[in-house]
Amino acid sequence: MKNTTSRPGERPMPESAPEAPQPLAAGAARRYEVRIVALLAVGFGLVGMDRNIIAPLFPAMVEDLGLTYQDLGIISGVLAIFWGLASIVAGNLSDRIGRRKVLVPAVVGFSLVCGLTGAASGMGMLLVLRAVMGLFEGAYTPASIAHTSESSTPSRRGFNMGLQQSLFALLGLGVGPIIATQLLDVLSSWRWVFSLVALPGFVVAYLLYRTLREPDHTAAASQERSGVRAAEARVGARPAWREIFAERNVLLATAMLFGNFACVFVMITLMPSYLTDYLGLSATNMGFVLSAFGFGGFVGYIALPALSDRLGRKPVLIAAFAIGITALIVFRTLGANLPALFLVLFVAAVCEFGALCLLTGPVVTEAVPAALAASAAGLPIGIGEIAGGGLTPAIGGFIAQRFGIDSIILVAIVGLAISLTISLFLRETAPSKTRG
Repeated sequence: MKNTTSRPGERPMPESAPEAPQPLAAGAARRYEVRIVALLAVGFGLVGMDRNIIAPLFPAMVEDLGLTYQDLGIISGVLAIFWGLASIVAGNLSDRIGRRKVLVPAVVGFSLVCGLTGAASGMGMLLVLRAVMGLFEGAYTPASIAHTSESSTPSRRGFNMGLQQSLFALLGLGVGPIIATQLLDVLSSWRWVFSLVALPGFVVAYLLYRTLREPDHTAAASQERSGVRAAEARVGARPAWREIFAERNVLLATAMLFGNFACVFVMITLMPSYLTDYLGLSATNMGFVLSAFGFGGFVGYIALPALSDRLGRKPVLIAAFAIGITALIVFRTLGANLPALFLVLFVAAVCEFGALCLLTGPVVTEAVPAALAASAAGLPIGIGEIAGGGLTPAIGGFIAQRFGIDSIILVAIVGLAISLTISLFLRETAPSKTRG
């Protein structure tokens, strides 16, 4: 249905109570919700694959480029830092200029850079390419989370935001390594693998360009879903950082993400060494155990936000951190028992990634006006990526070198314990708990 109050990009005339644009019919809004969440989920899955596919291809790259394990850590850290910076800046930018102008170029950008990675001739070029990839993927993340939130009805918001982020774990940590290694066997060169993996991104970018509606086209529905005032949701409203910093949940989520990211990144980076060097697993068995990260993360991304729609964001987060800590304590006592290692790590991943989704999604987007959603999501993601993704793996490596590789699990437990303590002070924002 045509918007009769203002054209896209046009600031309405100031008045005391701006008239809301005509909302979409219920059926059309529901169909749009399903299509856009599916597209944004596939896009985030490609973000995960493009970001993490370098790990399973790294042994082949070492032979051609003369890289070391330290180089892999530096490459991962550079991407995380630039991802974090872009999340903060681009989240705010998408609140100002619209989702389409950020999301579509971001998907094209990180897909193009992924393809160009196959042409890398050395460490210097890899660092530049991964830094640029971090910028594009960091730009995609908060804008996609915000648009999922504003396109969802309250009863499905947590589930939709979990589904949209779940493919990051499934493709990036679960299926992605399998695809990468199988393609490597077929193509015989890691360079072509990067090129092929990049292709789906261009298709997603085109479909997003054709499908995505700017928030002002559905402003009336967005006001009803999030409960914001019409004046706050009007087209052209300028996000104010002071409103974000004044919101307690955003600041608490940022602190909790540091603890959660400390756990996730330290485990992902150093767990392979723990399994092979400390427990003595073979490379094949190590890969089996590590796949629990991807599959457990996929379940956590969907299950915990969906539960939080009914039970509330705060109690689900508290339970997730408590169960995650318990799982890691048990994990530390296990020997080379593959089924037990997989199962316990699966449970830990469900809790860690489910909590991550809640903290970057509904906990912050529901706490601020709709016009600030992407800015609010970008702040904790950005700081968490810079501190958690860029610094904690190096800190964990230092501790492992000084006190033994088994100490990394204690680092992860401490990170979750910090997040658990802070979660006690959250303000509940789930519509099912605040309605009325």
